[in-house]
Amino acid sequence: MIGYAICGSFCTHKKSLEVLSELKRSYVDVLPILSFNAAELDTRFGTAADLISRVSDICGIAPVMTIKEAEPIGPKIKLDLMVIAPCTGNTLAKLAHGITDTPVTMAAKAHLRNGRPLLIALASNDALSANLSNIGLLMNRKNIYFVPMVQDDTVKKPYSLVADFDKVVISADAAINGEQLRPIFEEE
Repeated sequence: MIGYAICGSFCTHKKSLEVLSELKRSYVDVLPILSFNAAELDTRFGTAADLISRVSDICGIAPVMTIKEAEPIGPKIKLDLMVIAPCTGNTLAKLAHGITDTPVTMAAKAHLRNGRPLLIALASNDALSANLSNIGLLMNRKNIYFVPMVQDDTVKKPYSLVADFDKVVISADAAINGEQLRPIFEEE
């Protein structure tokens, strides 16, 4: 079983749902997890209710949406892999500094206690500024892997990085085998 967490980078949700569908075909048992923002906020990219419905339809079960629901991941619900796609800069910073105050960070912390891989598909406008040190911290931690990423708009968003969502599945396969897919930073 794998865990699949979705955070707030709403502009990437469409791609993330496509990846979730592909992973569901490959891994069959997928436990969906939503951050508070993903589960509660309506945006120009869609409603929270629609996201919850689509995730539930894809996975065949309702997503984990509270810290209490996420806590058994690790001690009682053992995952082979956990994917966070998209992982916002906010969630990245919390993971780097051990802050556990959302369903996604609780699930990741509980999952990592079992020594299993966590795959991060970053989508952050401040990845090459405020969050660069957090990327470095997490790259040096055991069992944490990154989906290769690219600067998505070097002119209008010079500090932004977004994961190559076309490489999430191959990155998941590599992470399960203890390997980091390279190169981590790609050219546009």
